[in-house]
Amino acid sequence: MAMHPVLARGLDKSPPMTPVAATDRVIEGADGQPLGVRIYRNADLAADVTTPAVVWFHGGGFVMGDLETDDSLCRTIAERIGAVVVSVDYRLAPEHPFPAGVEDCYRSLCWVAGHSAELTVDPSRLAVGGTSAGGGLAAAVALMTRDRGGPRLTFQFLGFPMLDDDADTWSMRQHCDPRVWDADACRRSWALYLGPIDGPPSPYAAPARAPDLADLAPAYVLVHELDPLADEDLAYATRLRRAGVATGVHVVPGVWHGFSAFVPWLPLARRATDRWIEAMGEALDRDDRGRAEGRSNAQSG
Repeated sequence: MAMHPVLARGLDKSPPMTPVAATDRVIEGADGQPLGVRIYRNADLAADVTTPAVVWFHGGGFVMGDLETDDSLCRTIAERIGAVVVSVDYRLAPEHPFPAGVEDCYRSLCWVAGHSAELTVDPSRLAVGGTSAGGGLAAAVALMTRDRGGPRLTFQFLGFPMLDDDADTWSMRQHCDPRVWDADACRRSWALYLGPIDGPPSPYAAPARAPDLADLAPAYVLVHELDPLADEDLAYATRLRRAGVATGVHVVPGVWHGFSAFVPWLPLARRATDRWIEAMGEALDRDDRGRAEGRSNAQSG
């Protein structure tokens, strides 16, 4: 398979490794299955400093990827916003079709909240995030924790997310590059992830199917203009806003699916990444300051 020319030019460069401490652990996942996670913490923070936490889900079309996929990005998040980042090695299709992967992701969020003292994180300052399939999983986990009364989320980052198994939008038909991502690859991924089903899939598989998006955590949707997923991502962001969910949207012009992840060292990708990491940090910090101001007001009253 031919490689996209921009990727070919940039492969001899590697993003810098951010100096953070990373620890691999195995926790109990969904159905009691072992679930690998990698925990990142800014090495400059004292061990007893309580921080927000970001639970991260890698991309890979629900069928590829592991803890190495977004290692550098997770280090960057931990360094930039001083959060503990927990990257999840969820089970992959086709060996483990829906709901195995998303249940692992939800279970990891519950584990972080339940082990907040051990992790020295603030359980009321939790975010989820991911790119591509990981962005779709983050959206699904936000729905699940709302519906199940799980841990309260402060923020959800949806990076060029896979949200709709229908795969029949204008952008899906127009922006198809088989060297990167196209409609056929998208449909194959969904088929492997969903497995044999009768009728429409669960919204926890395809969040675009959710009938109600109200009362979800504030969101930031990163869209790549020439991505086959662009239309479904913009449609989901519009629905979030109409449901009353504070939602930031950034459309990166002239780039394809996964651009920010494939060539993170290019200036345009760096600027896009800087923007959403800054938005994540501000949301987590604002939530902390809001609670502190509430406590101060209560004490003074």
